[in-house]
Amino acid sequence: MGAYILRRLLLIVPTLLGIMVINFALVQFVPGGPVEQVIAQMQGEGDVFGSFAGGAEDGTMGEADNEAYTGARGLPQEFIDELEAQYGLDKPPLERFFGMMWNYMRLDFGESYFRSISVTDLVLEKMPVSITLGLWSTLLAYLISIPLGIRKAVSDGTRFDSWTSGVIIAAYAIPGFLFAVILVVLFAGGSYWQIFPLRGLTSDNFSELTLLGKVVDYLWHITLPIIAYTIASFATLTLLTKNSFLDEIKKQYVMTARAKGLGERSVLYGHVFRNAMLIVIAGFPAAFMSAFFGSSVLIETIFSLDGLGRLGFEAAVSRDYPIMFGTLFFFGLIGLLVQILSDLMYVLVDPRIDFEKREG
Repeated sequence: MGAYILRRLLLIVPTLLGIMVINFALVQFVPGGPVEQVIAQMQGEGDVFGSFAGGAEDGTMGEADNEAYTGARGLPQEFIDELEAQYGLDKPPLERFFGMMWNYMRLDFGESYFRSISVTDLVLEKMPVSITLGLWSTLLAYLISIPLGIRKAVSDGTRFDSWTSGVIIAAYAIPGFLFAVILVVLFAGGSYWQIFPLRGLTSDNFSELTLLGKVVDYLWHITLPIIAYTIASFATLTLLTKNSFLDEIKKQYVMTARAKGLGERSVLYGHVFRNAMLIVIAGFPAAFMSAFFGSSVLIETIFSLDGLGRLGFEAAVSRDYPIMFGTLFFFGLIGLLVQILSDLMYVLVDPRIDFEKREG
């Protein structure tokens, strides 16, 4: 197992490098870099999309583009050159890429172009929202899906299985952001009841509350966002649990256990559960990280939650390259490590699994 883990760790380097190379190269072909963004804001046009009329592929402006742009704007060439130097865009793309990767290897992710704060501090500032959404939605999905999936497997083909499948399919078909809007309209003062707050993770007087009051206030605020975020994920997990149990129930060892006179509950939880839940339980780290990194921009916006989803979206719109590439590198590294952790979870749940023999 040690050799397998070592090989997986060594593969992280070329995989992560490939991710960064592809994304860095793609950005070079996207018009409207940070320089154009600053100029657009100076002209009172909000962002580069409101005024962009062409630009170089590497995120900086070529000489001809500079002349046309400065001519139209009346901006001195010296000012454009100073902006490019400030953002490091006066260097060739290859030099910028290797310089960026060298800094990232030292865990130096730089400073945001437009927020005057380091990328690390900015991510740490937004992380509580994403951890809240990722952790609680994953736990809620597992708490609902596992018992429901087991019950559906045991009751396969019954009326209970049929109507719960209908509910699950309907839940899966509803986009999370649309369900969030419905929850706001119904329960957050939209048109009906004002039961839950509409914005933030805590109330303004949170620091003045008792410990119990803080817990209640926190849960009060996260109820609607977590429900909206979980609505689709629990459907997939429920069907996965059901199908895993159905596959195991039909195997020979289950028939043998029943023939020996064991009760249905003993067979189900003493023999089937461990094998059937292997893929479900072992996938928990990956499920959590997927929810953590993939926090919905729309759900965060609807409930006024300032998390990593909105941070990434705003960085892409404003062409804030340090945030874009810094978070991409960090989250890519964490994602690759979590994949290894998921494999270790398989071995932990079932020690009979040997990845080295499978690779051989």
